[in-house]
Amino acid sequence: MKLVIGADLGTSGCKAAAYDTSGREICSTVRFYPTQYPRDGLHEQALADWWTAFSEAIQALVGQLGHRSQQITGIALSGQSLAMIPLNHDGDALLDNVPIWSDTRAQSQCDDYFTRVEQATWYQRTGNGFPPALYTLFKVMWLRDHQPDVYQKASTVVGSKDWINLRLTGKIRTDPSYASGFGAFDLLGGAYANDLLAPAGVPEELLPRIVPSTDVVGVVLPDVARALGLPRSVAVVAGGVDNSCMALGALNTKPGSIYASLGSSSWLTLCDTKPVLDETLRPFVFAHVVPGLYNSAISTFSAGTSATWAIDTFFPSMDGNIDALVDLALSANVGSSGVIFVPSISGGTVFEGGPVVRGSLTQLSAVHGPQDVARAIIEAIPMALRRPLDRLREITHVHDSMMVTGGGARNAAWLQIYSDILGARLVKTNVDQQAATLGAAALALVGTGLWDSFAPLESSHTVEEQFNPAPDKSRIYTEEVLPRFTFAANQSLEFSKFRPNAG
Repeated sequence: MKLVIGADLGTSGCKAAAYDTSGREICSTVRFYPTQYPRDGLHEQALADWWTAFSEAIQALVGQLGHRSQQITGIALSGQSLAMIPLNHDGDALLDNVPIWSDTRAQSQCDDYFTRVEQATWYQRTGNGFPPALYTLFKVMWLRDHQPDVYQKASTVVGSKDWINLRLTGKIRTDPSYASGFGAFDLLGGAYANDLLAPAGVPEELLPRIVPSTDVVGVVLPDVARALGLPRSVAVVAGGVDNSCMALGALNTKPGSIYASLGSSSWLTLCDTKPVLDETLRPFVFAHVVPGLYNSAISTFSAGTSATWAIDTFFPSMDGNIDALVDLALSANVGSSGVIFVPSISGGTVFEGGPVVRGSLTQLSAVHGPQDVARAIIEAIPMALRRPLDRLREITHVHDSMMVTGGGARNAAWLQIYSDILGARLVKTNVDQQAATLGAAALALVGTGLWDSFAPLESSHTVEEQFNPAPDKSRIYTEEVLPRFTFAANQSLEFSKFRPNAG
């Protein structure tokens, strides 16, 4: 009985799980790390924290498995996107703390780049629908402009999971899904685009070689294997970006299928044989880890973060307990008796107004109580997703049913509200928060030859709950609440433009 490990290097920590060849989870663990905010727009994490979290997670799995740890034959990682890690010729990192996906330091580099490249053309080629400053290409330009001594020493720039793979194997590689978030990857061509790199002054030689997500990059180095407690010759498979690994783990591999990831930021991801691109909606697109497929996603950046902020601000006695917030909210009327919360606490997507947009709580009166505020908060996040979902439904085929994953999928009452607002059946399975690790493990199983396809993934899922939209509540949300929410969101954006030091 062979085993593989799937690990997810996320925004808040590293999850890892061991799976057998049936796709069944044997054991799992998680280790957390902080994000540092040295200045406005700078969001950094320490490479040492990544390696410590990953190492401790693997060691914990080895300890849980006992003698069965000798059956581990492969490892694959899912990694947070858009990170920038410059390496010297020896493969050593040139920075201790690196910008992560949400870092917006490179806005001036974006502005400069788009004087030479039409932004609409860039988006249509790359599918990079996040606010452009988030993409790695512009962070590399920032490094060149602000830390030229570091840039001149750089031989390669890699992302999150590829840096861990380098530490494991000594080999530098990436895969199409991670490369497609660089900022100069031609989605349909499946390769870096020199005509998009040249205006940035970034040579292709600085970027890692692209291999399929299921390729074996190398084996775990002997000294690393000893330190982690792994057997000799464990294969390290290329892996993929978190969005695409999660899509695989959530069985999002058929055209029109869609899944919801409900976490600190929340998104809905559609699978198709072509990128779904729209100038108004600006879906952000990644190549799938499954060849020939693409993941086109819509998002709200401030999901769980807004809920946590709201609890801490308005209901500190709840001590951050989301379930307590939902329980209070259930005592209020559908639609929060007119109260509207716009959850853009951490800025927004391009569709929401970009990094400059901020949140708001509006339409309060003396008749409203804490239950109305609580309900407005938990209705706001699915409402923020409903707006782009409606546009997505206009431009392409979207299945009526979606699988849900992530921390926001733990509360059944909240999931019912999601279903009512989104107008979709939600399906929760036993995989729950482990979709990314399961997707990474599937890549390891295929990459090591233990599976000859991804078909066995189906048996990894057991449906635990389903939530169908209640027609009467869906009608209220669609006809009454959505127009008010849309108006409030637009007003929040207009007010944000007048905020001192906006953005």
